[in-house]
Amino acid sequence: MKPTDLRGILRYVPQFREKIFVVAVDGAVVTDENFGNILMDVAVLWSLNIRAVLVHGASAQIRALAQSEGVEPSDIEGSGVTNATTLRLALGAANRLTHEILEGLNAADLRAASTNAIIASPLGILHGVDHLHTGRVERVDQELLQTLLAHGIVPVVPPLGVDGDGNTYRINSDTVALEVARTLRAVKLIYITTADGLVVNGRVARQILVGELAESLQKGVLAPELASKARHAMAACKAGVQRVHIINGRVDDGLLSEVFSNEGIGTLVYANDYQQIRRARRKDVRSIAQLIHDSVENEELMPRTRGMIEKEIVDYYLFEIDRNPVACVALRVYAQENKGELACLCVRPSHENQGIGRKMVQFVESKARENGLDELLAMSTQAFAYFQAKAGFVEGSPDDLPPTRRAQYDQSGRRSKVLIKRLGRKG
Repeated sequence: MKPTDLRGILRYVPQFREKIFVVAVDGAVVTDENFGNILMDVAVLWSLNIRAVLVHGASAQIRALAQSEGVEPSDIEGSGVTNATTLRLALGAANRLTHEILEGLNAADLRAASTNAIIASPLGILHGVDHLHTGRVERVDQELLQTLLAHGIVPVVPPLGVDGDGNTYRINSDTVALEVARTLRAVKLIYITTADGLVVNGRVARQILVGELAESLQKGVLAPELASKARHAMAACKAGVQRVHIINGRVDDGLLSEVFSNEGIGTLVYANDYQQIRRARRKDVRSIAQLIHDSVENEELMPRTRGMIEKEIVDYYLFEIDRNPVACVALRVYAQENKGELACLCVRPSHENQGIGRKMVQFVESKARENGLDELLAMSTQAFAYFQAKAGFVEGSPDDLPPTRRAQYDQSGRRSKVLIKRLGRKG
């Protein structure tokens, strides 16, 4: 690991220390050659005082067992009808997988215990169909799990539940993970699967709001194979879990890369409080300089020293993800002319094409209206097409600039296009 990687991890540690992560691993991932690395990642979490609970599925193993025995399972995922044969297959597969996980955690120098923390009841008769041995989560034994966590023991939770009479029920592992995360008030629920993330409109969504995800499901633009993960992710966010991640378990260092970087490797599902735009402070000067460095080098933005940024810091706003700046923008007000300038708009390359730039522009427009300004100006050498096509600006001329700004414009020699947007009042 590079020292820069370590610094990136340590930046997140204070906000996650003593918090709980629920890591839900599909059965197909448990038998993948990379699973040992995932368990080492879990060991890293524990070494940083982040308490991880492991939930695992068993669908791939149930299917394989059924094929080897020449039987037809009544359900694979744990949400349909579970007949006696399928329950037997599920018990065999889940118990074997739990043992393999315990062996792997021991190899990672972690203490662990298989639990019967899921108290279940029959799913019952739905739409006239008896679901037999399929169960629903009645409650999660919070005291048991918290006791294990307090003693440094990793709880391993299979996709099974038991009732007060000792009956066992097959339960969908996505549901088990959701209920464990809800009960323990986990700050993160991480679904580890064999896909790169949630595919929306043909591409992996790196981050998506709960509301946008619900809309994608309703419109049918979400790839159906991960619809269960999507629905459970939304339910988790609504239940108070701050972040839900869906990642590919076959990617080396994937768990740590997802949790301890702005970019991540999969899909992050979040509620509105995840992202925010805030006014920059003096301590943000370094971050702003780093954000705009490449754009200045490419002549997309005019050069700005840290001293220049610090002098105008009250004009700057930052878009943060988990308290880390990924975009910036500035609003300069020319009070005498009743005009404002949208300046220094920059989005980190890893977060481009995610609508952040548009949100920053809309934010500045809103601020300009709050200040009672009539016009918003922008100057660009390379992004003028974006401002015109996406943000409603029209091309003006240097004569439209306030006198002080016109002098700076002429002195710079950049010959940027001058763009103008008239600001009407929003109803």
